Amino acid sequence: MAYKLFLDDVREVPMVYPDLTNKDFIIARTYSEFVEIIKENGLPYFISFDNDLGEDENGNLLPDGYAAAQWLVYQSRLDLKKLIFKVHSSNPVASVQIKSLLDNYINFINEN
Repeated sequence: MAYKLFLDDVREVPMVYPDLTNKDFIIARTYSEFVEIIKENGLPYFISFDNDLGEDENGNLLPDGYAAAQWLVYQSRLDLKKLIFKVHSSNPVASVQIKSLLDNYINFINEN
């Protein structure tokens, strides 16, 4: 199934992509939803990443977009060679981390 995945705990798609709607993406609000969607539907052709995905009821940070990107890299059954992604997080450090991790991994597997 060809689809686009939007990972963000609060934003709606048009807040990031003004010409698109929520109907243009499958939306994951948590790391767990992100993993479950990919397990059920396979790898999307495009993923838009937020990093900071909120806190639990005790104020502990929930797994973030970087953890989601790491999960992708560690799934040997997923072929990320043609994955297109964008990081729309407003966290500049995490944005660089997610982008660097995926860019480096995709470059590595495309060279081998």
